[in-house]
Formats: sequence, C-alpha cells, structure tokens
Amino acid sequence: MTREYPPQVYGGAGVHVEYLSRELAKLIEVEVHCWGTQRSDAGNLHVRGDEPAPEITAGTDAKFKTAVDALALNLAQMKDLAAIDVVHTHTWYASMSGFLARKLYGIPFVLTTHSLEPLRAWKAEQLGSGYAMSSWMERTAILDADAIIAVSHGTKADILKAYPEVDAAKVHVIYNGIDLAEYQKTSATDALVKYGVDVTAPYVLFVGRITRQKGVMHLVDAVKYLPAGMQVVLCAGAPDTPEIAAEMRADVEAACAAGGNIVWIEKMVTKPEAIQLYSNCQVFCCPSVYEPFGIINLEAMACGAPVVASAVGGILEVVVDGETGYLVPFEPESVTGFPINGDKFARDLAARLTELMADPTRCKKFGQSGRKRVEDIFAWEAIAAQTVKLYRELVKTKK
Repeated sequence: MTREYPPQVYGGAGVHVEYLSRELAKLIEVEVHCWGTQRSDAGNLHVRGDEPAPEITAGTDAKFKTAVDALALNLAQMKDLAAIDVVHTHTWYASMSGFLARKLYGIPFVLTTHSLEPLRAWKAEQLGSGYAMSSWMERTAILDADAIIAVSHGTKADILKAYPEVDAAKVHVIYNGIDLAEYQKTSATDALVKYGVDVTAPYVLFVGRITRQKGVMHLVDAVKYLPAGMQVVLCAGAPDTPEIAAEMRADVEAACAAGGNIVWIEKMVTKPEAIQLYSNCQVFCCPSVYEPFGIINLEAMACGAPVVASAVGGILEVVVDGETGYLVPFEPESVTGFPINGDKFARDLAARLTELMADPTRCKKFGQSGRKRVEDIFAWEAIAAQTVKLYRELVKTKK
C-alpha cells in the first residue's frame, strides 16, 4: 500500500516501493495498491491504482484536502484485502488501510516508516490543519502494526523516541536499496547539454524536491561562500507549496545577482538524465535537515560521485566521513529541526564543497569507495530477501 508508484513518483518512498515490489515479485506474489490510474499484471506483480473519491473533498482546495483524501482512499482500498496474507504500508498516506485490514480481517500488518510526522513540523506549511490528521493516522497505525520497518538504525531510534509506547522488538531495520545495474557511471552528457550545464566546468549537484526537509535553500545560501564562478546545478522540482516555490526562486535569483553560477533544472528529471547528472558531477551535495535514509546519496554513490551531506539521520549509515565523502556537522533546533545557526551550516557546507572541488584525485577515490560500499551493502536483492523473511515470520506467528 503506497501513495507513490510509477509513473507518479516524487520522493524516496516511491523509489523504494518501485524497486522493492519488483524484487519481492521474484520471490512471492505481490499486489501494489497506489494512488493513480495504474493497472498492470506482469508475472507475480499486480498493480492497482485508485483515486480518492472526488465527492469527499469536492468544493475545497484547503490544505487539509490531501489528508482527508488519504483517509478516504484508505477506507476504500482496505475492502480489497480480505484474501491477502500480509499487508505492508509505506508512509502515512497509506497507513490506515493496513490498520483497518488488520482490525477487520486479522491480516498481519507491516508498516515501513520513511519519515516521522512528529519530526517534520514544517509539514503544517504543506498540509495546514491536515497535519494534525496525518499525525493521528501515523500514530494510530504505528502503535497497532505487527511489525515496523525502519529504513535505518537512526530511524529506529527516532521511532522509539517519538512513540515510546512501541515495543522495540517490533521495530526491524531494513535499509533502502539501489539497482546497481541501472545506477552506474556513464560518460554520456547529452542531458547536461539539454539543461544548460557547462560540460567543460566541474559542478556541484543537488537532486531533490523543493521542501524544507531537503535543505536545498541552505545550499543556495552556501553559494556566496564558494569560490567565484563555481558551477552549482540544482535539479529541484515538485515544491511542497506555491509559497516555498516563490521563496526558492527569490533565493536563487539573489544568489545569481550576487555572482553565483547556478543552473536550476526546475523539474524532476528522468532516471537516465539523473544518472548522467550524478555521473558527471564532481561532488554531490545532500544538505537535508531531516533524512531517515536518503536514497539520493545511494544513487550518487552508485554513479561514482563523492558526497558532501548533512550529518543527520540515516545519512550517517550511508556516507562514511573521509571515505566516501564528508559529513557536515548539523545542530538542529528542538522544535523545527532547522539548523540553530543557518549561516554557520551554509559556511560549513561551502567549506567541504570547496575542499573537494579543488581535489579531483580525492573526489575520484571517494567516488570509487562509494560505489564499492553500495555494492557491498545496499543491493535490492538482499533487502527483498530480508523483507520476505519478516513476512513469513509474521504469517507463521498468526497461524
């Protein structure tokens, strides 16, 4: 159960579900219930898209509409689950369908948390009063799930801190993965030319949504502390709100007016285009303020890019400081999770980026180490096998 599934993927959870379901289908029969009009059957993989009933929130464009739509669709989806052995939800958008399936049919309920609402206070900017509803849905499902999958040990610690009632034995750490055949270094540059990147000059790359969580504004703030003319490529689209989109535009324009060399690709690009961007950057930057795992770092590392990233959450388990890149210290505020000193964080980001951009030999060494690390630890085949093992244990226990 998921909100995102191709072609409607805008974040890491959607990437996770796409590849996990594909690998699971090599081992067991899988149905994916998602938001959309998708409908397909390929071997053991069956995809069923559904849309929220339009009459539920007809006549309103209030920010809470998304949360109400999620609950309404969860109610509709759970009726199709009576014959299922295990229900597995991803993110709060789908969590109540699993909760209801467990309550009504007695089906074992697995929940993967890709982020936690109590740690994302900025979601109120996106969901309005619906943030209270999304938080309630997440909490209700987490407390009732038979098993909770955390995508990192850091996320497990966050779950137990945010929801101390949860039995730690129910929380299982299973990492995100990467398709090693698809994500690998390429020398192709036609996508760079298409989007106006100067292929003759090295560049820092950011890939991600325009959201407070991904910290892209902190990278834009860091541009003024980089050497003059250093090329920074922002592959950033899908803004959370019109307001944050406007703020991003103002920040980029101000940085460029002050002499910054920013190429802004204002959309979510295709996978082959992203692979080209990763493969040809000299340094990849992940300035997230909150990141339970961070699939984008795996994607960059798989393509041989060294990474400069915030020392937060699951990133600490993906990027090895001084071996596959650099981790930048991050001290968050207790309420918002934003950096206590935003200017210091921007300066620290710029310092590490500048250091690596000036040392191509070290970049290459870090990039090679990063590729080896993803090969050794983060292959999807291993993640799928761990997931099926958990399913079988739950089914056996229920019987």
